[in-house]
Amino acid sequence: MDSITGTLIGNFEEKDAAREKGLALSRKLVRACRTTTIAIHRKERDTVKKNLLTARNYLREMNETLGKYPEIYYKGPVGQAQQEYAECIITYSLLCENKTLEELPTPQQMEVEDSAYLNGLAEAGGELRRHVLDLIREDKPAEGEKYLQIMDNIYSLLIMFDYPDVITANLRRHTDVLRSLNEKTRGDLTHALQQYKFQKLMMNSQEINQI
Repeated sequence: MDSITGTLIGNFEEKDAAREKGLALSRKLVRACRTTTIAIHRKERDTVKKNLLTARNYLREMNETLGKYPEIYYKGPVGQAQQEYAECIITYSLLCENKTLEELPTPQQMEVEDSAYLNGLAEAGGELRRHVLDLIREDKPAEGEKYLQIMDNIYSLLIMFDYPDVITANLRRHTDVLRSLNEKTRGDLTHALQQYKFQKLMMNSQEINQI
């Protein structure tokens, strides 16, 4: 039994070391993704590209470190970290590269699990809402309609995946949140467009009166 016990202890020590390393990498990945998303909204392109490369390296190292241990890989922070990465890449693709949903990278190209990809897509809807609100503040509400349509299209896509939460990693909850965000954004955008049209009408009236 001593030899068996020794082997088992060695196996568990190896798994524990991989788990600790994977946890550290997942935290670094999440931080890199969140920093990238902030830079995307600030239009800091050099920072975005640098952080995307860093995030990619963290993702690959995390996947490689934990990929050989399914009991660890499919539990804990890996899925959340991959979701953050998918959200970041999707947000970058839509806002910086002006890609359509059909042109987005696939889960395989991103090197993330399917459930992480779908939840990241749902979370990207929140970043699109933030972008629409930025456009409203910049007096460009008409440009926001494009992104509201993308949000609606994302929701229409996600409701097709009506599977148990254990398979989709609680996708239904993220989809419900996205639906709420879509309705709030629609209301904000409608109000902003009405205000914009009213202001244009008033300016035209003032110009006519000055003639």
